[in-house]
Amino acid sequence: MKTLVVGGAGYIGSVVTRLLLQDDHEVVVLDNCSTGHADSIPEGVHHIQADITTASEVLAGAGFDAVLHFAAKSLVGESVLKPSIYWHTNVIGSRALLDAITEHHVPRLVFSSTAAVYGEPEIFPITEDSPTRPTSTYGATKLAVDMMITNECAATELASVSLRYFNVAGAAFGAGERHTTETHLIPIALDAVAGRRDKLNIYGDDWPTPDGTPIRDYVHVEDLARAHVLALTAAHTGEHLICNLGNGNGFSVRQVIAEVERVTGLEMPTVAGPRRPGDPTRLVASAARAKERLGWEPRLDLGRMVADAWEFSNSPIAQRKPR
Repeated sequence: MKTLVVGGAGYIGSVVTRLLLQDDHEVVVLDNCSTGHADSIPEGVHHIQADITTASEVLAGAGFDAVLHFAAKSLVGESVLKPSIYWHTNVIGSRALLDAITEHHVPRLVFSSTAAVYGEPEIFPITEDSPTRPTSTYGATKLAVDMMITNECAATELASVSLRYFNVAGAAFGAGERHTTETHLIPIALDAVAGRRDKLNIYGDDWPTPDGTPIRDYVHVEDLARAHVLALTAAHTGEHLICNLGNGNGFSVRQVIAEVERVTGLEMPTVAGPRRPGDPTRLVASAARAKERLGWEPRLDLGRMVADAWEFSNSPIAQRKPR
């Protein structure tokens, strides 16, 4: 299958690209590298370093069978402070991509959505039918794109899957997290325990949870990548299938800290601070639909996520200056 990976220089996109290559897909990456890194793309993969708005030129006459769409700005706190950037990049950019897909008759789309569309859920675990009430601009923009895809599938023969990730962690196939501005708990915790930063900031210790810190559902990036490959052929013509991807178990910030200390054998300096705007108290997934429709189940637990991320964080590529 010939596949265009939009945002393939980023963390998740680069891991999915590697798995696609292992499965003998022909892969082209479209990424302007505004947040991703060109050296995260596997050698030999054709990389078009351009904006998502050029998708029509890329797709024209190229015979693509599918598009995987990862390109987005994704910092929850920043999205609350700078909403216009998020609406422009995530929604207008995705609109241009959808128009190009329709214009050039690409039959399949897999979209990188997010659990942030659910906001502050009242019932757990969260299903795809749970109310969507995003508390951040980031979540709102992803929900808007999901809605656009639903409309597009209803009006055309596009077969699309939106994968609503919960918290992605770990490393796989030699690729891991290398964000220029890191906001994810596990890589920050690993940097703190290794002495690469002086401490780990806990954003609020007064949440209504057993230990006062927020609870999240974590999923290994390798498991996530498998779901994308399965999703390529999961939707019917004219269908927009939405699936949650998570482990179905929630871990608090303090529980993650304890796991990092267990895996590394090192103690971590921490300091409690104020909550971040837009952060929900608890997010825990039901991935029953992904099991039913994709044949997908998570295989790797939190300890494996931390261990793989720890190994990657100490590798030469993780320490390399991004380019």
